[in-house]
Amino acid sequence: MNSSGKYDFKQFQEELAALDRKAAETRPAAPAPAPVPPPAAPKRRGRPPKIDPLAAARAEFEALRLRHGFTVADVVSWFPAEEGIAYLQGLIAASEPKQRRRRKADPPADGSDAG
Repeated sequence: MNSSGKYDFKQFQEELAALDRKAAETRPAAPAPAPVPPPAAPKRRGRPPKIDPLAAARAEFEALRLRHGFTVADVVSWFPAEEGIAYLQGLIAASEPKQRRRRKADPPADGSDAG
């Protein structure tokens, strides 16, 4: 954080770039694996699947987090409190199993209205 108390994304990017340079100096360059084309999927019918507009940003952020070995505390400390809390809530929600919907109770067998 800078002196004004606001989140400084540019400073964060510069520090990550410095970490990248330092990491590149300490390890030899490894050849990048060739991208594997995904298998051809059959054409879908009906409504197109919902697309998450932030999926690419999330994937890139997760790759950075894993590459630099950041913990959840490191990640959360970079964001304002509200965004850090939202990030933690998202992690908790993703780790919990989804609850199954219950069916409504069957009407009474004697045919009378119970309501």
